[in-house]
Amino acid sequence: MDKFFTQTRCDRCGGSLEGGRQMSMFNMDCCCMECIRKERQRRDYREAQEAERAALLRGERNFEGIGF
Repeated sequence: MDKFFTQTRCDRCGGSLEGGRQMSMFNMDCCCMECIRKERQRRDYREAQEAERAALLRGERNFEGIGF
């Protein structure tokens, strides 16, 4: 099974993933929902979303993001 589904701690802050997890829009970090909330407040979040969407349209399923 993929590490994303089995790890118990957030890659960014080290907090628990019990409350949910999501892949960062900026890189391959598995983040807790609090880190995702903070990430969504970044000025470049929209740019990261657009890059992810473009990668998916090109058929890239493992896009590494634009960098955090």
